[in-house]
Amino acid sequence: SSKLRNMEVQSADGVAILEDRIGFSLTKAISKIEEKLKKGSLPDFQDDDITPSVGNEMGAETNIRFLKAKLRVMQEDLANVVFECRKKDDENQNLKTRLKDTEEENTRLQRTISLQQSQTEKYKMLSQEANKKSERLQQEVIALQKVLQ
Repeated sequence: SSKLRNMEVQSADGVAILEDRIGFSLTKAISKIEEKLKKGSLPDFQDDDITPSVGNEMGAETNIRFLKAKLRVMQEDLANVVFECRKKDDENQNLKTRLKDTEEENTRLQRTISLQQSQTEKYKMLSQEANKKSERLQQEVIALQKVLQ
């Protein structure tokens, strides 16, 4: 994903062109290939699977147009994939932020629970002591009533 972030999607003549910041350009590469074709220094690739079998009967100019069209489609597909990757990266970043927030909230709630549990224990002990004191006082009242009778 870091490599995708270093790439920029640009549009030329309605065609998406992906250029790496290093300086690689598909347009330049195509121009170089076209120049070599004009000079006749490139071998014919009859066994490649890029052009259909009908491509063997097409002229060089038609073949170049076909390959350019195929390249445009591939560039658009690549631009779509890059867009989707960036969208997924953004979504992942949002989810990471939400996860971090949720973990912080969880930690805060755990501290609150711990504090409340310790307070509950404290009040239970106070309640037990009050009950014992109440029982003692009731026993004293009963003893004093017997003395008075």
